[in-house]
Amino acid sequence: MPVYCGPSDSVLMGSKPIKQKKEDILVKVVPPLDPAYVRWLTRDLERIYGFTPRNPTAIKPPEHYIEYMRLSGWLDLDLNDPDLAHLYK
Repeated sequence: MPVYCGPSDSVLMGSKPIKQKKEDILVKVVPPLDPAYVRWLTRDLERIYGFTPRNPTAIKPPEHYIEYMRLSGWLDLDLNDPDLAHLYK
């Protein structure tokens, strides 16, 4: 039979103290939000994360990057392929 020893969290089982498991109840409380702030934040996030450039131009990496990618096996396509030429003009 366990013996409770005082206000601490330990219980004596025989001669060895063991820790009791605490059950904490957490309550999430959301503070009231200003509707104007929420609208502003929504518009701002849409503007930042919804941005896409209209006419993105392709950028050819420097030659030493291309050589490094070829040697590492990261570049599995030929940049001189006429079927891919329109992608990086």
